[in-house]
Amino acid sequence: MKEYQLNVDPRILELLGPNLYTNIYYVLAELIANAYDADAKNVYIIANKDDIRVEDDGHGMSYDKGDISNYLNVAGVSRVKEVDSFSKSGARRKMGRKGVGKLAALSVSENVDILTVADSEKSGFILSRHPDEGSKLRAIPDSDVTFDYVEDHGSAIVMRNPQYRLDKTLSVVKRNILKLFPLINSEFRIHVIRGNEAETIDDFDRNVMTELGTLISLGDEYSSLVDLVPDVYPQRRKDLVTARDEKAIPLVMKDIDGVEHEYTLKVAGWIGTYKSTRGRKAVMSDFPDNFISLFANKKIGEFNILPVVGQNKLNEVYVVGQLHVDLFELTELPDMALSNRQGYKSDDPRYVAVLDYVRKELLAEILRKREVFTDIGKAKKKLQKQDEQKSNEDKLRRDVDAFRRKASGEAADNLMNLGSGLSREAIEGAITKSINDNSPDLGLKSLIDSQKKKILISQTYPDKPFADIIYQMLLHNNVPADDILYTNCDDEICRVPEGRGVYDYLREFFVESYSTQKIFVLFVTSENTKVSWGAITEVGASWITQVDHKIFNVHPFRPEHPLNDEVQWQSTNREEPTKGELWMIPLNADVFCQKIEAVCLTLGYEKKSRENNKAYLGTLIPIRSD
Repeated sequence: MKEYQLNVDPRILELLGPNLYTNIYYVLAELIANAYDADAKNVYIIANKDDIRVEDDGHGMSYDKGDISNYLNVAGVSRVKEVDSFSKSGARRKMGRKGVGKLAALSVSENVDILTVADSEKSGFILSRHPDEGSKLRAIPDSDVTFDYVEDHGSAIVMRNPQYRLDKTLSVVKRNILKLFPLINSEFRIHVIRGNEAETIDDFDRNVMTELGTLISLGDEYSSLVDLVPDVYPQRRKDLVTARDEKAIPLVMKDIDGVEHEYTLKVAGWIGTYKSTRGRKAVMSDFPDNFISLFANKKIGEFNILPVVGQNKLNEVYVVGQLHVDLFELTELPDMALSNRQGYKSDDPRYVAVLDYVRKELLAEILRKREVFTDIGKAKKKLQKQDEQKSNEDKLRRDVDAFRRKASGEAADNLMNLGSGLSREAIEGAITKSINDNSPDLGLKSLIDSQKKKILISQTYPDKPFADIIYQMLLHNNVPADDILYTNCDDEICRVPEGRGVYDYLREFFVESYSTQKIFVLFVTSENTKVSWGAITEVGASWITQVDHKIFNVHPFRPEHPLNDEVQWQSTNREEPTKGELWMIPLNADVFCQKIEAVCLTLGYEKKSRENNKAYLGTLIPIRSD
């Protein structure tokens, strides 16, 4: 008669079982990891009406050879020396270490059937939160040890009357498992089954990479992932997708015997950003689509460090990554994983080093790539919009010219027939003049005007800090960024599209245009203006076309004609004439706000109050007494 002795105080099962894992998918990840350590090639997750069953075709456990006795040694350390770190076949590095993963299923069910077969030798018992007296577990007769998919070797974990359920949609189950256990390939497949439905997870890479717009891979093992990222913008691919060597970080640590050694912490894996978040909805709060996971020996250690390393920026919603740090699980070093495999000890030097690298280097770089991706997309849309605008402008020109010719010609013929006594040329000339004078009232230019930039911030690059303040104040007063032309703006939407010159744009849509809308120019003038050919050209163009403008000047420079230097300009101070910190006295801050508000009133934007504007301006530039 077989006996199944649990070598632990039974109270530990009642205390730890229900609380060890907080999510069904963490439990599945633990059971999948056990199957991996058993050299399984297939894992079957079967959602039945009254139970959740996890089968694998690994080696199984032999009662006679002591495998089950070892299994029931709860919290027995499975890896002491490096030789213990590999599976029975020697082909896989083992994931398990603490010996508590077997309790994972007790987080789901009070009683769990453990069924196993090794070389046709069957065994079975019920793992329970409440074992019989003496820590005895109830045996399952060999005749009742049956499997759905396993034959000569393997195991099954049957969680009866589960407290948690898998999502109703198998594709969601598949996606959640991939987030926690990415080690899927032709040598290790996971099958999710519910009734007649089945999903096989056999290719992690294509499930994720096709959704990305940017990627940084680390290490040779992950370099091939770059080929799976879609070629959205071929000409800029090198700026968006990069294969790097794994990151090496030197560390000095004490081993489990207290002896200090030098180690090299290596970070491999990948980090990327999604092309879009459209249509993404986190089905479970535990598993958002934006995350950076940490793995060791291919096993999940912490699902998401993004809240710790991130800065809560809006574009972090696009970030996704999986980083592998095997030094976390080096057998000779202290165990740093929390007991439930849902995090690491926060003060461990290995953990601190990885967070520091991700925070300062890796995350910052992928967010820069995301900005490039966004800028390219906006530039493409902007070119399309401006091509459409130019087409509308050309059509307006043709339509107005045709209207003028036809209207003046027909009217001249009619008047000639009435016998006015004037020459046809004189009649047609008078009619043409009248049409030209009144054609803006026809409303033909409304579509063109709606597509144009309304405000030009004219500045030199050294004066960008001051121009940025003007730009921020315009946005604060409800001026859309799309209405502003600002060549040095950090927001791509305000810049002229790649390949187009700012002067070509101004000529096409403000000088040669049949619509009468003119751009409103905000001049940033300083000592830098005198040595900038571009700034001088813009000043001359504004005078020739007689556009309205405001002057924001940096002392001690004095604006001159052809700018309208007869009216008050706004004055701002700078520590040095051409560089240094900007600041304003209260009077000039008030004048600054007055001019911004005047621009908004002229162009029909809903401005903020003076008090509100002065308060906001104070957050952008120091306002102090002279």
